Amino acid sequence: MPSVPEDSPTLASTRALWGGIAFSLLFTALIAWAGARLDAVPLLPDQGASWYYWKLPEPTLWSRTTSWLFYAAHQISFWGLIYYAQTRVARYSNGLHRANIWALATNAFFIVLHFLQTHLWYDGLAQDVTIWSSQFSVILMLVFILIMENPRRGLFFGRQAPLSRDVTQWLKKYHGYLFAWAAVYTFWYHPMVNTQGHLIGFVYMFFLMVQGSLFLTRAHLNRYWMVTQELFVLFHGTLVAYNQGNGIWPMFFFGFAGMFVITQVHGLGWPIWARWGSVALWLGGAFLLYSSRGFGKIDETIRIPFIEYLLVFLLTWLFAATAWVIRRISPSVEPSAATRPQDVA
Repeated sequence: MPSVPEDSPTLASTRALWGGIAFSLLFTALIAWAGARLDAVPLLPDQGASWYYWKLPEPTLWSRTTSWLFYAAHQISFWGLIYYAQTRVARYSNGLHRANIWALATNAFFIVLHFLQTHLWYDGLAQDVTIWSSQFSVILMLVFILIMENPRRGLFFGRQAPLSRDVTQWLKKYHGYLFAWAAVYTFWYHPMVNTQGHLIGFVYMFFLMVQGSLFLTRAHLNRYWMVTQELFVLFHGTLVAYNQGNGIWPMFFFGFAGMFVITQVHGLGWPIWARWGSVALWLGGAFLLYSSRGFGKIDETIRIPFIEYLLVFLLTWLFAATAWVIRRISPSVEPSAATRPQDVA
């Protein structure tokens, strides 16, 4: 087999992807190492599920100004690069576009800036907005991925759900803006402290930024890398719930693992025995756990899939109804022109 030249454009996007993964892991290690000095920051006692613990009891002008100003600069910069790619590049490549290099550099710059901002002023956006907003942004992203991927891998065991094609195409064109918001907003919501939950969460946000920076490259469409973005929430949610000691970690583990065996595995090209083998492992694991935990709680395993699939249909119908109303009000608007995609994220 002939060797691939060192400057091969195929290698360029692959190297960028692996470089982004390496940067994500190394910078998370830096957060873990440096986070001990933040233990001296005084915090208020925990006040329940809707309370975010890691914020200053008395925020300062600088803590508020820097978190919001830096977040806004990061968000607008990322959105601007996505818009530039959609309007000026608008074609896929095995290599890297100049916009990809700028996006990777921009995200790396703001990651370093947030690290410095945490150690100088500590607070993130959590001081001023509810914890549910951060969680909802990621849930919304995961639901939109299910809608967009429905034509390729189906929604239920490889079978497509009857979702609006116009809505699917619209999301393929504009999802980059939403996903960039979910990643950047959640990233600036948290200070860079070194709890286990925060560390795995920051790895996840870094991975999303890498994926978002590789728009219009073949690396962006790598199906295993794409599923990694969806599956990472399994590890994050399970770890956070387990460390909280509230006993609901199986809901996150089996819920997101259920999403994998019902939907995500069917986009990986695995043979049928491997796909159904994953289902058998999920069922067997749930049976073993709940035989001691109590089968009265086994509904925990389907709560997350039920909510996500329900949101898939509700949001699709909502967008389709909105488009129908717009067409009725402005019949001159041609929906196909608005939904012809250029998949940029």
